[in-house]
Amino acid sequence: MAYLLIRHKVADYKKWKAVFDDASALRKAGGEKGGQVLHLEGDPNNLLMLFEWESLEKAHDYVQSEDLRKGMQEAGVVEQPEMYFLSEVERVPAP
Repeated sequence: MAYLLIRHKVADYKKWKAVFDDASALRKAGGEKGGQVLHLEGDPNNLLMLFEWESLEKAHDYVQSEDLRKGMQEAGVVEQPEMYFLSEVERVPAP
């Protein structure tokens, strides 16, 4: 399985979330299969996102897209995101 892990800060979570939600069809068309949005304890504007992708190639294509750059600017991303492209090694069952 292919994953993309992103960490970045936003100026205002609610504003970011509205733009993020509006881009759901674009992400799906690019190969995203869903994921999680989390924030650091005590800082709702410091986000971590883990998304599953059809392939790492599609994840790379998406993060290099002009649509993503424009969307991040519109959403109020205030720093350069950290992005990690990950391949699943194994799933660990619950104890």
